[in-house]
Amino acid sequence: MPLKEGFLAPDLRLPLGAGGEVSLAGLGGRKVVVYFYPKDSTPGCTTEALEFNSLKPEFDAAGVTVIGVSPDAVASHQKFAAKHGLDLALAADPELTTLEAWGVWVEKSMYGRKYMGVERTTVLIGADGKIIRIWRKVKPAGHAASVLAAARAA
Repeated sequence: MPLKEGFLAPDLRLPLGAGGEVSLAGLGGRKVVVYFYPKDSTPGCTTEALEFNSLKPEFDAAGVTVIGVSPDAVASHQKFAAKHGLDLALAADPELTTLEAWGVWVEKSMYGRKYMGVERTTVLIGADGKIIRIWRKVKPAGHAASVLAAARAA
């Protein structure tokens, strides 16, 4: 079922690149931004992660937890974070369970070739667990600032 604004966000429970795990249930009472991205260390994903990372103090001040989710393994997240000095929660979903449940694992097409992959999507979730806003087919540059503005306004 596709995500819809105003509905409860599906739970997620995933391992983190920094160790431990993250779950929406464990963040109850906080606003949460979950951004889904295709692959660690690719140009667009790096731009997006660096922008969210640079705004992390403002997200923290606004009471918002930011979680990046991709199909990469925990070890890949560790390398990605170390290489770029990221202080973000990067969750690993190599089994694709969360990506599929949230409707972001989709058929894509490039140069006429069809394949399955992550549709770059960001979801803003209220402290009550309901989806406030969904951004689909995100363009990375400048996106984190738009998300922060929406989170502050919510």
